[in-house]
Amino acid sequence: MTGLVDGVRTIAVLRANALGDLVVALPAIGAIKDAYPDARLVLLGNAWHAAFLAGRPGPVDEVVAMPPITGLTTRPEARPAPEELVERLRERRFDLAVQLHGGGRHSNPFLRRLGARVTAGFRTPDAEPLDRWLPYHYYQHETLRYLEAAALVGARAREFEPRVAVTGADRAELRAVLGEPPPGLVALHPGATDPRRRWPARSFAAVGDRLGRPVVVTGTPEEADLVAEVRAAMRHPATPLVGALSIGGLAALYERCDLVIGNDTGPRHLAAAVGAATIGLYWCGNLVNAGPLTRARHRPLVSWIITCPRCGASGVDLRAERCPHDASWVAAITVDEVTEQAEDLLRQS
Repeated sequence: MTGLVDGVRTIAVLRANALGDLVVALPAIGAIKDAYPDARLVLLGNAWHAAFLAGRPGPVDEVVAMPPITGLTTRPEARPAPEELVERLRERRFDLAVQLHGGGRHSNPFLRRLGARVTAGFRTPDAEPLDRWLPYHYYQHETLRYLEAAALVGARAREFEPRVAVTGADRAELRAVLGEPPPGLVALHPGATDPRRRWPARSFAAVGDRLGRPVVVTGTPEEADLVAEVRAAMRHPATPLVGALSIGGLAALYERCDLVIGNDTGPRHLAAAVGAATIGLYWCGNLVNAGPLTRARHRPLVSWIITCPRCGASGVDLRAERCPHDASWVAAITVDEVTEQAEDLLRQS
């Protein structure tokens, strides 16, 4: 069954993961809000969602920051959802609860406990069904996947490219940290949570030097050594920004950049969502799920390696366990390839 649900006043949307995960789901969240414009849309997320979305124009009216819950907000040892959290959410009497959180093994039972009149989302064969559901298949673009989920409750896409509003507070934070960004700025983001998705630091440095533009190198505090490695390998000076900006401040920085070059990460998604041209370094499997949908201002460079460079373990067999090696799967993308695409995009800026 699909179509609009009658009498919806409150909606819960479960999407409690990382920055890129939020960004790719924004078209679906926006479609749900458009379908039920008078309803209050509550994002069941993390503390960082609450900080980032507070006061930011968009489809989310409220964020409930959830504690560590295995399969939802954390992966380590078993941490069931606290009964007091479930009871507090049940008291909200949600009319509609939508699972935008994956295959549903952990998320569907949690969502069902909230007592919403109608639940919707995805399920793998080992997951509980929801009132309205679609089968979850791993290799599907995340934005399109969650637009399908939104369609289960009668929502239709207004846009496919995610958009993030940059606020005056974001821009003020950027000015306080960096001053006035120089014209023609290029940002390099060499980090990625999974080391296998990282293009070599020396390659980032080489591209930064070749472009002859002011360069800023961004990273989280955990990526400080990587940012330093890029700067050390460059012949020309570059400005490091390591954990100096909130996500909103980072959005304001990327808004001012002519180009952002990064791995398959949340910051690349954020840069595209605030209007920057981007180049992404992608392993082919990640491109299927998270690559940019258009090419006018977003250029993915793709590594077609499908086995571990160290041991030959498959990267596309979903039944295989991850091998222990962290060698880059995207290192074979050349500096020439990236420079060519970067220069083409910069000519358009």
